[in-house]
Amino acid sequence: MLIRKLFKFENAHIVRNCTSDRCKRSIHGHSYKVELLLKASKLDHGQMVYDFGLLKGVIKDIFDSFDHAICFWQHDDAEYIDACKKFSARWVSLPVSPSAEQFSRIFFYLAQQVLASTITQNGEGDVEVYSVIVHETDTGYAQSFVEDIENEQMGVLSLEQIVFSEQVQAEWADSTMYKKLQQGIKFQNPSVDLQVKI
Repeated sequence: MLIRKLFKFENAHIVRNCTSDRCKRSIHGHSYKVELLLKASKLDHGQMVYDFGLLKGVIKDIFDSFDHAICFWQHDDAEYIDACKKFSARWVSLPVSPSAEQFSRIFFYLAQQVLASTITQNGEGDVEVYSVIVHETDTGYAQSFVEDIENEQMGVLSLEQIVFSEQVQAEWADSTMYKKLQQGIKFQNPSVDLQVKI
């Protein structure tokens, strides 16, 4: 079974090496919609794949890190990167170009890492990320699956190479959450008192 959670944010970037002069030579922004699709073969105590309320924690904080931020490819021109950091308090440095395709991989990877580091307590089953769809415009989106995350030809992703500015980190509910994720420290979902025994 699949469930879908929609996240929205505003973000600016430059996508180098593409065909459009406007995209590859000028900072521009989009109103992004990110669809996170989770799958499981069993339901939890609440008869859900994964409680939507639980997606308002670490995953939401990380996805929200991209809101009103500028994203840049860490292999871009050093002068451009320095300007991004100097003139924007909210920035995200990425190991890949910030295209819709790569955003779908990044959000898939980040959600995958959070789920793998979460101790569940409500009877959740084999919950995993099925897919991520990133809508960059009303007419275009990119969708990634697990094989795209593991495809080294698309670029290797790691938590250490996705860097959030100090301002972004300061706005997290737990300013150390990303460091905990990098260190493999487990997150624990809250438990629910069962009113009906199953």
